[in-house]
Amino acid sequence: MGSKKNQKIGIYLSTLFFSIFLSTSTWAVPRVTTASADNLKVYLEQVIGSDSYRNYKNIEELQRVSAWIKEQMRLFGIPCQYQNYSVNGLGYRNVVCTLTVGHTDKVIVGAHYDVLGEQQGADDNASGVAGVIETARILAQQKSRLEQNVEFVFYTLQEPPFFKTEQMGSYIHAKSVQTQKDQIQGVYILEMIGYFDEKLVQEYPVGLKWVYPNHANYIAAVSNLQSYDLGSKYCEEMRTLNRLECQRLVAPSFVSGMEFSDHLNYWKFDIPAVMITDTAFFRNKHYHTEKDTLKTLNIAKMANVIDGLVNSLLMQSRP
Repeated sequence: MGSKKNQKIGIYLSTLFFSIFLSTSTWAVPRVTTASADNLKVYLEQVIGSDSYRNYKNIEELQRVSAWIKEQMRLFGIPCQYQNYSVNGLGYRNVVCTLTVGHTDKVIVGAHYDVLGEQQGADDNASGVAGVIETARILAQQKSRLEQNVEFVFYTLQEPPFFKTEQMGSYIHAKSVQTQKDQIQGVYILEMIGYFDEKLVQEYPVGLKWVYPNHANYIAAVSNLQSYDLGSKYCEEMRTLNRLECQRLVAPSFVSGMEFSDHLNYWKFDIPAVMITDTAFFRNKHYHTEKDTLKTLNIAKMANVIDGLVNSLLMQSRP
């Protein structure tokens, strides 16, 4: 009888000790703020606007959007500067915002804010802009955990007729930081991150459909060999979160579809860069049409994409 009583006491004490250990261990791990779908929706609505289109002909609207971005980032405690330049006698500007934590190294997180023609451009690329803004909000709150500065860049003139020219906002920025490339740990470009479909509608460049899923319910990390680790670590964090599938694609820029965003300009200057994307026109048939509207986006899954990025950036700060 005494032996059984001692056994019960021992089990109780072991359980109590384990519970206390588990609780204190949980307290010891800083919680990471998660991305808010409500915030993302507000950002999307502000970028899209109501009655105008942020294309290269509508400089007034481009200025409205860039000014709103600058103010929103200021509210997070992140100062911004305009990177002004001229094309054909007209003025355009990137928005460059720096979260400084006192280190030499930095990472860059960017997205373009212009559209092609007269369309909302909800997925292309208000979704990317909203994603960068929400990433900035969370990292500003987690500033003490970062061991590299973070530069948030919002590019103008990504779309035709300036795509793949030296007038692209991302080319202007990449060229401006080329002398710092030894300090740049990586560049993360958010290019269309809001369109998902569980149906078997996913398409690919020639030769890839046998390797990747037919469904369109995943996020992709596209990199070249130099940027392999960036894509790998991002997908690792997405797998850890276990909310949304992540597929890595490593390919040179001459493979069709791999170069269709701002990461290409960093590659030109040998700066490692990865594009995080829903794969654009390989999935979203509203691409570059007036049907690319807010109601077609899955904002909850956008939030998952951002959580993966935030965790990936914080992981770079871990010993």
